[in-house]
Amino acid sequence: MDQELSASEWKEKLDDETYRVLREHGTERPFSSSYCEPKSEGSFSCKGCGAELFDAAAQFDAGCGWPSFDAAKEPDRIKEILDRSHGMVRVEVRCASCDGHLGHLFPDGPTPSGHRYCINGVCLNHQR
Repeated sequence: MDQELSASEWKEKLDDETYRVLREHGTERPFSSSYCEPKSEGSFSCKGCGAELFDAAAQFDAGCGWPSFDAAKEPDRIKEILDRSHGMVRVEVRCASCDGHLGHLFPDGPTPSGHRYCINGVCLNHQR
């Protein structure tokens, strides 16, 4: 399983920015991802391990600067962890397969789920 890779193995596998976000819990600059614009078809997978995380049909334009989704492809594909860093209380979203940091979950989504998975695009691959 990919989560058992050492830091040096992750650094070899990922580019610098993806490593910083996915493995060191960083955040990419807002509006820097080409995935901010919703895709009409396909799915999004974890750049760290390839696990399918979100369907394109679940994506919406939240205007927040990061790709946003109202639901995970399957609930067991992601982990939600209470995050009290930076003087805030949020829910961190991680890949359940490789434990990579993806972003955060907010309760202000526009669909009936009420969810907005605010995900760093640098952590994702889009497949049609």
